[in-house]
Amino acid sequence: MTELQHLFKNNRAWATHMTEQDPHFFETLAAQQAPEYLWIGCADSRVPANEIIGLLPGQVFVQRNVANLVIHTDLNCLSVIQYAVEVLKVKHIIVCGHYGCGGVRASMQNQQFGLIDNWLRHIKDLIDKHQTELNSLPEAERFDRLCELNVKAQVQNVCYTSIVQGAWRGGQPLTVHGWIYGLSDGHLKDLGVSVQGVDDVDALYHLSP
Repeated sequence: MTELQHLFKNNRAWATHMTEQDPHFFETLAAQQAPEYLWIGCADSRVPANEIIGLLPGQVFVQRNVANLVIHTDLNCLSVIQYAVEVLKVKHIIVCGHYGCGGVRASMQNQQFGLIDNWLRHIKDLIDKHQTELNSLPEAERFDRLCELNVKAQVQNVCYTSIVQGAWRGGQPLTVHGWIYGLSDGHLKDLGVSVQGVDDVDALYHLSP
């Protein structure tokens, strides 16, 4: 493993830097985690959650997967949401996609990629649902728009869960946001689809207590 020694060196340098800034940083971090935010983002290595929103370890709980999907059969993602909402009591769930997403781009093609094709089928369903709008756009804009539509759909999926609706019905302050990140400029954009309660959710998906 000698080829990875530079990573251990980087780690020691980072730990030293953090301790120099705050001698009790790791002591405090080890004692508890109390983040106010759950970040559901893409696994893309160019979109590091903590760094692009300027937060330290312990300040944001993170779930990442290919194309930042929230699927009702994904027990991994649902478990993260449940822990964040019911145990950590986060106040904000941020679904953050990004322009130039490889998963979204792959879903726009008919090429076979392997196992991931089954995952990307969820985005293909979005393409089918929004076919008229997407076809009306210049080709250069179609990809970016699908990245945005995907984020909006995943915000809805978060709000459809019994976990989030249960929190709202119990009076827990919780807002679900939809953001998108620009790889070319490093800027976040709020897509204006924030949801703060069950009344803002399509009645079809309301879950009775």
